[in-house]
Amino acid sequence: MSAQPKRIRLGDLLVEHKLISESQLTAALDEQKKSGHKLGRVLIENGYVKEDDVLSLLSRQLNVPFVDLSTFQFKPDVVKKLPETAARRFRAVALEETPDGLLVGMADPTNIFAYDDLVRVVKGPIKVAVVKEGDLVAAIDRIYQHGTEIQNLATEIGEDIAENVFDLGALNQTVSQSDAPVVRLIETVFEDAMAANASDIHIEPDESVLRIRRRIDGVLHEQVMDEKAIVPALVSRLKLMAGLDIAERRLPQDGRFNIKLKKKAIDVRFSTLPTQYGEAVVMRLLDHSAGVQGLDHIGLSDGIKVRIRKAIHRPHGLLLVTGPTGSGKTTTLYAALNELNTPEKKIITVEDPVEYRLPRINQVQVNPKIGLDFARVLRSTLRQDPDIILVGEIRDQETAEIALRASITGHLVMSTLHTNDAISTALRLIDMGVEGFLVASAVHAIIAQRLVRKNCEKCIEPHALDAGQLSWLKNTVGEERAAALSFQQGKGCPACGHTGYRGRTAVHEMLDISGDLADALREQDYVAFKKHALAQKEFIPLVENGIALAQQDVTSIEEVIRISGWVD
Repeated sequence: MSAQPKRIRLGDLLVEHKLISESQLTAALDEQKKSGHKLGRVLIENGYVKEDDVLSLLSRQLNVPFVDLSTFQFKPDVVKKLPETAARRFRAVALEETPDGLLVGMADPTNIFAYDDLVRVVKGPIKVAVVKEGDLVAAIDRIYQHGTEIQNLATEIGEDIAENVFDLGALNQTVSQSDAPVVRLIETVFEDAMAANASDIHIEPDESVLRIRRRIDGVLHEQVMDEKAIVPALVSRLKLMAGLDIAERRLPQDGRFNIKLKKKAIDVRFSTLPTQYGEAVVMRLLDHSAGVQGLDHIGLSDGIKVRIRKAIHRPHGLLLVTGPTGSGKTTTLYAALNELNTPEKKIITVEDPVEYRLPRINQVQVNPKIGLDFARVLRSTLRQDPDIILVGEIRDQETAEIALRASITGHLVMSTLHTNDAISTALRLIDMGVEGFLVASAVHAIIAQRLVRKNCEKCIEPHALDAGQLSWLKNTVGEERAAALSFQQGKGCPACGHTGYRGRTAVHEMLDISGDLADALREQDYVAFKKHALAQKEFIPLVENGIALAQQDVTSIEEVIRISGWVD
């Protein structure tokens, strides 16, 4: 068993090893008295010393190992030896069993009081390792996810259902939220989703099981439970939160509600769908606490960013952003609106639903059930003297024509369209029944985009292309260029949930409509339009921009092939 950690004065130790000066220590101590934070944190946040240097010094001075938690492989049975409450309270995590006791990583290994309490909690000897506090907090959030708690709550609800024959909808309206297992289950599901940075939660009843799935970086991850009987109680409670009719289970319903979770304001878009085995629920999570991003923070290349700024600062015209559902089109449009949102501009949006809320902007939610569709709202919008109009989506000929005519009568109009690429977008408008001359006169620029997963920085390594990937690359860029290219990809680690990816970024292509392109549209000459588009100097296709990102190690060639739509 290792001896109890020595109590040392960190400030004096850093001065002694000339990592900080006496004046820096004095300033940090003064600030510590005001903030109440630990001295080490104050020194690091003020830039007096690097965290790695502090941890390295503590490791040597205390004769304890340093462990990098971002790549450490945790073992569930070992982690459970230290309860979550103790881990968070003492800023510690159980790492592995050793002959001399349990190895515990601590953010502050000099805290002898925490050490004594940890010995009592684990009921045995411990050895200490030093770890980064930021990595420790992230690791605790990750390894103490509530999978077991969700299962236990589901079982508890299932037992309640077996014992009671009351109407669950009525029961959930009167039961105390703090005591109801179903409410605790919902809270736990949301907590796990937010900790994993999930964009959607899917609740799906099957024939004999319940599936709860979370979409993380565009990919679904599921948890399967046997307690299918809890679905009515779960859906009823969620419907109450969304203000929907809990008695109606035969028709789809849509709603929304807001929750506050760990100081984050989350807007939840809620949708039900009656299926063979019960109501399926999908909840889209929108985190408003970070605010709306600007054009500088949504992954635009420098070239496209300059061209977009030029397009949105024109006094009139139509800017289209295209791509499939979930490709970040609305995020791009709101980034542009965020830049245009000044007291001098009147901005109106027509959306279904309103996803982000911005001050000073008049946002209208369409409601087809009462006849308030895109076309009707758009006609009324033009009588409100707007400078800029955002149309959430062009879905039909009438909406397209109103938007196009507005853009040639002194308004800047921005909208989205579901098409595969920038070139096919203008032709899609003509296919919808809009006259070619109107498209040529109104549309100034078209942006197509996709989202790709980013390589995990912790486990990225050189990647050898398999036969299919190599074949695709040769067909796309030619054999000679393909032979000269090399790529990297994440292999999978605890930090990325063993997926090899962490986070997403956007890939764009942008087409400016002018000159020969406009003439081809007027004549509805599709072949000439595509020829002139591909010849445009500034036009770089999505796949080429994707390959450039893969060359910069931002994403993998696997992701670029996925957005290309190629099938082996």
